[in-house]
Amino acid sequence: MSGVLVLMGSGETSPTMVEVHRSVARRLPAGARAVLLDTPYAFQENRADISARARRYFARSVGLQVEVAEGVAGADWVFSGPGSPTYALEHWIDGPVGGDLRARVRARRGATVLASAAACTAGVATVPVYEIYKVGAEPHWRPGLDLLEPLGLRVVVIPHFDNAEGGTHDTRFCYLGERRLSRMERELPPGTAVLGLDEHTAVLVDLRTEEVEVAGRGGLTIRRPDTRAVLPAGSRLTLGELRRLAEGGGAAVTPPAPPPAEAARQVTLEETIRACECRFQEAVTRSDPPAAARAVLDLEAELVRWSADTEEDEGGVDQARDLMRLLIARLGEAASEAGVRRLAGPLLALRDELRRAGRYADADALRDAMGRGGVLVEDTPDGPRWTPRPD
Repeated sequence: MSGVLVLMGSGETSPTMVEVHRSVARRLPAGARAVLLDTPYAFQENRADISARARRYFARSVGLQVEVAEGVAGADWVFSGPGSPTYALEHWIDGPVGGDLRARVRARRGATVLASAAACTAGVATVPVYEIYKVGAEPHWRPGLDLLEPLGLRVVVIPHFDNAEGGTHDTRFCYLGERRLSRMERELPPGTAVLGLDEHTAVLVDLRTEEVEVAGRGGLTIRRPDTRAVLPAGSRLTLGELRRLAEGGGAAVTPPAPPPAEAARQVTLEETIRACECRFQEAVTRSDPPAAARAVLDLEAELVRWSADTEEDEGGVDQARDLMRLLIARLGEAASEAGVRRLAGPLLALRDELRRAGRYADADALRDAMGRGGVLVEDTPDGPRWTPRPD
């Protein structure tokens, strides 16, 4: 098969990147061998769980049966994602994986998809984000795999370019912030540009036609000390034009087309959490328990959609589950004033969904909340039964 290289800023196993993955999978031959490299997170105790979630995501959402492997030789499709860039490099850069990844790009064959931490390793230098942001090391670079050198691109790749988790402090540019990135840019080899990938955004390079496309929610920034260019999602250009931008020149970039309706509806889990919480609060304020229950049910549906997310930006699924438990408790309190009996049917349906998903603690929390609202729930051989609580 002809080659494609995909770099993602984040969201690699979330609903926002499904269409990008599917577009790559459609290029694969029948019976293609798909490999997941777990190296970036292989030091984590939950390594097996992360891999299992990723495999479920690709099987259910993309239609790819993926195997976890330590090497990429013979693979038609290779994916690697979150974790520590430096841990991955320690195992890749001088070993067979690094050589095989470079060979894939040089030969312009196969699909190579690198996201988040793995994308960090693709340039001439790599941000050691854990060491700088988490441990407090002085800002510095580590040598990268330089996968883009065969394409004529002398760049470093920085995912999470538009990250805003810091709130009161600057966490853009993969948690470096402007002060540290500006300092580090001065230490790059002359002529090196920064390719900044926003979260939930991908750049796809067709290695045969040399066509480049930006897809997702954000944009691709080509940053040099003296120039900046930002290509929003939907932008298309040639590899030659991208090279000229990285060298400080101009390029005739095709303006992005209006996003399709499905893409326009894609939101992140963090945005969904906020929206559901706002809807819940508005419903409680206007004494509308059914609307509050619908907000909880919608949040549960989103939890199912995002359950395979391996990176979990901004707290991810765990944060959403915490919020859902809080809203369930508040729903019981609000419903006790407005008559929880009107909500018994929808709430029992939600509890049944939770139990079938194995989330018994959440189901018990909902049962207790209904009890506080005036409804006793009893599990019987014929299914759950509710009765008004005696005064």
